[in-house]
Amino acid sequence: MGMVQEFREFAVKGNVIDLAVGVIIGGAFGKIVDSVVADLIMPVVGLVFGKLDFSSWFVVLGTAPPGTAMNLADLKKAGVPVLAYGNFITVAVNFIILAFIIFLMVKQINRLKRNQVEAPAAVAATPEDILLLREIRDNLKRPV
Repeated sequence: MGMVQEFREFAVKGNVIDLAVGVIIGGAFGKIVDSVVADLIMPVVGLVFGKLDFSSWFVVLGTAPPGTAMNLADLKKAGVPVLAYGNFITVAVNFIILAFIIFLMVKQINRLKRNQVEAPAAVAATPEDILLLREIRDNLKRPV
């Protein structure tokens, strides 16, 4: 079997196609969730708790050239090594919020699935040859 044929068989298997569809939908869904976090949740959190922007938290690891502003963007632009731990904290907080939203959605979907009444499986009709054999057996059991 040639490599091309093996690849074709692999690529058209249901699981691979399902995975590809899942990745594409997941990417689009990720953008929606990012927008929910950035545009709907974070403004409310910022209003309640104050602005949660840790991006200005950093440690300069090198020497900044004279005249360079001491903010993260200008330091990175000047090529100064900077430990930007505040940016990591912001990404981690966004991840926790995102994970919680996905948890709530999955929990809701599972609850809806549990509430659906499953239709009982249709009972398969007994084949005719089995019915005939049962009839013969029952006739043989009868006294003559």
